[in-house]
Amino acid sequence: MPELGRIYWTRQGLRVAYVAVLLWLAFSVLAALMAKGAPVGGAGIAVVADVFQGILGRVGPAAALPGAAAVVLAVTAAIVTARDVRRRDPVRRFTRQQRRDGMARAGGRCELEAGFGRRCGRPAEHGDHFYPWSKGGSTSLQNFVAACARCNRAKRARVPSPGQQRRMERRRREYLPPSSSVRVGERQPLP
Repeated sequence: MPELGRIYWTRQGLRVAYVAVLLWLAFSVLAALMAKGAPVGGAGIAVVADVFQGILGRVGPAAALPGAAAVVLAVTAAIVTARDVRRRDPVRRFTRQQRRDGMARAGGRCELEAGFGRRCGRPAEHGDHFYPWSKGGSTSLQNFVAACARCNRAKRARVPSPGQQRRMERRRREYLPPSSSVRVGERQPLP
């Protein structure tokens, strides 16, 4: 669980940092555009050229630092995504036996959250990767969750939060025998 939590919070931190840097960039550009330039005299194309030169002269320096920070964050996100692709399990689909075992373990009901930490009550139709396959989730019984179509669509390929993982394990304690493992989520190791 600590590894999945670290991954989740790293991704959330990257998202928040990227939004903050984009806002910083937008405000820097707007502030530079709003700043008063030197009065322009004359007419025609020379005036337009002077206006654009003045704007670029103010916007360029104002956008340099936040623009560089945005590029660094974009490169970091690209590296994380590339590692996810390298980490992908070569087997995408669960085997029939894994599906049977996973559905039997769930009692044929959806294991995902319906709201307020409750278990969804609809019949399970899909076997879902709790930790998404596209993000390096393993195609194993530990990473298998039974899901109804609605919950499966809602979850999409999002990395579950540590809280979602804890709640899933707590819910499993209610319907699994005490000797069974309630652990959920498994990530494929890097090759």
